[in-house]
Amino acid sequence: MSAGGCPRLFESADYFLALRCGTSGKALFLDRDGVINVNHGYVYTPEQTDWVDGIFDLCHIAQDAGYSLVVVTNQAGIARGYYSEAAYLTYTQWMHRQFAERGIHLLATYYCPHHPEAGHNGWLLNCDCRKPHPGMILAAAKRFSLNLATSVMVGDSVSDQEAAEAAGVGTYAMVDDAMADKHRTLSVSGE
Repeated sequence: MSAGGCPRLFESADYFLALRCGTSGKALFLDRDGVINVNHGYVYTPEQTDWVDGIFDLCHIAQDAGYSLVVVTNQAGIARGYYSEAAYLTYTQWMHRQFAERGIHLLATYYCPHHPEAGHNGWLLNCDCRKPHPGMILAAAKRFSLNLATSVMVGDSVSDQEAAEAAGVGTYAMVDDAMADKHRTLSVSGE
């Protein structure tokens, strides 16, 4: 695949079902590494995947409250040559299936395969979608008619927060850095 085009989009196989689940125009934006899966560093295979405790509960609660679920993730491992875009897409398809098997419908995953300093084979690019830039969030909002002011972003880094703020996302939640990798748990409570 070529290095052009940003941000990149992976739409769920159950796209229409996911659209029906998020009927309010609001979204729960989720960073991937450190929020959905434990960040072991450049995760791109099922064997490397440990889910963050509480992620499926959080997504169920948000989905039941009418939020569309959208993943927004920097994937510098592609730019650095650690894995191919094809391997990343295979993994992302597997991840969407894991959520679907639990009754959770991810609407889409937006990803940035670029890096401003460490890109190889055409992936070296300082683009507008790589967080802390808001490009992925804005692209999702445009494509799916999302109301960013009523949306929520859950991230684990300052760049996630900066992207959410720049896009106008109404609420940002930071996963506490004090919770170490495998012991990180997302607290959820219903209204």
